[in-house]
Amino acid sequence: MRLRRRKCIPSCSSNRRVDEDELYWDGKKHDEDSAWSLNSTHVISQLAQCFTNAMVGPRTWIGGMFSRSGNKRYGSGKFLDYTLSPTQQEQRLQTLKERLGVPFDETRLDHQEALRTLWDAAFPDVKLKGLISEQWKDMGWQGANPSTDFRGCGFISLENLLFFAKSYRVLFQRLLSKQGGKRAAWEYPFAVAGINVTFMLIHMLDLCSAKPKCLPGLNFVKILEEDEQAFDVLYCIAFAMLDAQWLAMHASYMEFNEVLQVTRTQLERELSLEDVHRMQDLPAYNLLYQ
Repeated sequence: MRLRRRKCIPSCSSNRRVDEDELYWDGKKHDEDSAWSLNSTHVISQLAQCFTNAMVGPRTWIGGMFSRSGNKRYGSGKFLDYTLSPTQQEQRLQTLKERLGVPFDETRLDHQEALRTLWDAAFPDVKLKGLISEQWKDMGWQGANPSTDFRGCGFISLENLLFFAKSYRVLFQRLLSKQGGKRAAWEYPFAVAGINVTFMLIHMLDLCSAKPKCLPGLNFVKILEEDEQAFDVLYCIAFAMLDAQWLAMHASYMEFNEVLQVTRTQLERELSLEDVHRMQDLPAYNLLYQ
């Protein structure tokens, strides 16, 4: 079942019409990079501003990500010993943090190409009319310009969606098309939900801190040492968990916030298990192939 198209709601971007992509890119200001900083205050304010203005419904759409139990210790004596040197650990973690610090820049050709690649992966038989098009709503973006939805999490949220589309195509298409299970009359928007998942993982794993202090974050760093794609794979698992919870809870659009929080809690528990040393050890890993 294809995602319902809903009426365009003004977002945090300008409401002016743009007839051609070239005119839009030429007139785009380049001051976003200088204002960008990856700290929790900036991320929360940017994401909340965009989603609060753009979303239909109450302002609690993403509120569940802030009222959480993360960043706490899950008992003493349960922290893992690292097999790699501290320098090696830091390098792998730093590489991920560098990805977190890249803002989405709609004037960059490689970022534009990434958007086109995402469209082709989602709708291989449908030609995209332009990077600014009403077609993007079919994927679950807020409006005709998906770039406005990336400002909360940056380029990594697009990278996550691309990894999902390329690595687990069957699951990606099933969630995009809302196939399987008894669905609500008003479904969650796929693409924007994906940005929420990225944002949730960043804070659940305490990646905004110098080093994670919570047990899920510490265990994740251990997994990251062995698998540089651990964050992207975890993203796919989390998205699959989100959809499974959505169906199990018989949720509708207004309950997305609650579903996201339940998903987070479940994922925290799985990442806190003592016998989890790689992504494949997570109980929810099998969701990727269902």
